[in-house]
Amino acid sequence: MKSPDEARALRLIPSLIFASRWLQLPLYLGLIVAQGIYVWLFWQELYYLVLAAFGNSDALGHVLDAVTIEGVDRPVKLNETVIMLVVLGLIDVVMISNLLIMVIIGGYETFVSRLNLESHPDQPEWLSHVNASVLKVKLATAIIGISSIHLLKTFINASAYDEKTLIAQTGIHITFLLSALAIAASDRLMPRAGPGGQGKHA
Repeated sequence: MKSPDEARALRLIPSLIFASRWLQLPLYLGLIVAQGIYVWLFWQELYYLVLAAFGNSDALGHVLDAVTIEGVDRPVKLNETVIMLVVLGLIDVVMISNLLIMVIIGGYETFVSRLNLESHPDQPEWLSHVNASVLKVKLATAIIGISSIHLLKTFINASAYDEKTLIAQTGIHITFLLSALAIAASDRLMPRAGPGGQGKHA
C-alpha cells in the first residue's frame, strides 16, 4: 500500500501535465493580435482603393504598386483588372482572418479550456461539435480557399509568369485539395462511440 504522501506525489505530476495546457494561452492571445493586424491591413487597403476610385493620385500609385507584377506593363489608371486584384487581396485577408478565428476559438476550446458558449446566441454552429478531427478538416478547407484566391490572382497575371511557375502553383493547389480529401476520408473511417458505447464507423 502507498502512503497518502506518495499518492499525493503521484497525483501532482498528472495535474502539472494537465495544467501545462495553459502554456498555449499566450499563443492564442498572439493570434488575436495578428487578427487585429489583418483588420488594420484590410481597412488600409480598402481606404486606398476608395481614394483611388475618386481620383487621388497618391492612392492610385499605392494601389498600382500593390498589384503590379514585374514584367507586366503597369496600368496608368484604375481599371477592372486592378480593382479585381485588389478585391481578391481583400478576400484573401478575410479568408486568412476566418482561418485565424477557427484556430483561436476551436483550438482553445479543444486543447485548453471550455468556452461555455452553449447558451450564447452567437455561438458558431461548428463549435458545438468541434474536436481535433473536425478542426483539421475545417482548417484544410480554409487553406484550399486561400490557395484558390492566390491561384486566381496568378492566372489573372499569367503573362507575367513562366509555364513552370503556373504548373507548380497549380500542383500545389491540387496537393492541398487531395490532402483535405484524405483528411476528411480518414476522419470518416475512424471509429466513433455509438449509443451503447461500442465503436462504429461514421
